[in-house]
Amino acid sequence: MTRWPLPEPMARALALAEEAAGAGEVPIGAVVVKDGRIVGEGRNAPRGLNDPTAHAEVVAIRAAARALGDERLTGCELFVTLEPCAMCAGAIAHARIARLTYAAPDPKGGAVEHGARVFDHPQCLHRPEVVGGIGENEAAALLREFFRSRR
Repeated sequence: MTRWPLPEPMARALALAEEAAGAGEVPIGAVVVKDGRIVGEGRNAPRGLNDPTAHAEVVAIRAAARALGDERLTGCELFVTLEPCAMCAGAIAHARIARLTYAAPDPKGGAVEHGARVFDHPQCLHRPEVVGGIGENEAAALLREFFRSRR
């Protein structure tokens, strides 16, 4: 496990991931921070909402945009427990998130450091600073347990 305290937003994202697992959703949580304050949060909810776009990142971005009254989340940071997929990476770029911090890499479905590498394309409108691996062990353990219990 992590040898240092996790940043508070990542700890909150992990708690949201646990809530998602409790609801039968893939355990992913996300938090948007502006000026050190949480302005939006979300957990995976595609099954519960019957909405394939209800990924944790999209839910958190929508909440932050409502809270700030702006579709551009300039100066905001997004903390998420798993490397974002292509859809979520696109939403992050369109929202103009300044910094993305994710916990566990996703070689199978991720699109930031793996797969499509959305931010590396010349067509990408905005490229956030990206930090990976913060809370990786905790997030990976949640995902392993969730999928192990379903096999």
